[in-house]
Amino acid sequence: MNPAQTPIAIGADHAGVALKDSLRAALEAAGHKVRDFGTHGDGSVDYPDFAHQVAKAVDSGEATFGVLVCGTGIGMSIAANRHAGIRAVVVHNTTEARLTRAHNNANLACFGARTMGPEAVLDSLSVFLSTPYEGGRHERRVSKINPGQEA
Repeated sequence: MNPAQTPIAIGADHAGVALKDSLRAALEAAGHKVRDFGTHGDGSVDYPDFAHQVAKAVDSGEATFGVLVCGTGIGMSIAANRHAGIRAVVVHNTTEARLTRAHNNANLACFGARTMGPEAVLDSLSVFLSTPYEGGRHERRVSKINPGQEA
């Protein structure tokens, strides 16, 4: 997919705002269309507010992928996964990024600003965005994630 045709929704809480801003700049430099849902400062905010906005953008099709950043990535992933069409994962490295896309068709990557360095996050995000979903043997399992929607 042409990066210019890959809309990405991004958001963070106060712990992840600096990393989010770096990721947004790198994504835009690579030609992606990025919608930044905030936060835009380091004042204390509630991470679910941003997780839900990004998840809604991905779930509705406004964005193809989502990226969320908080202290660990865990809170964001929990909140985002409350949306039926979201498969949000906490990513720590390129192997997890590749496998979660290829096997789980994840559509939202969550990162911990307190647990990873910016270079590792950028590498992992690049792999996440460029890895296609394999489908096939994985489709039956992915379809069982939301009860009542099994293949």
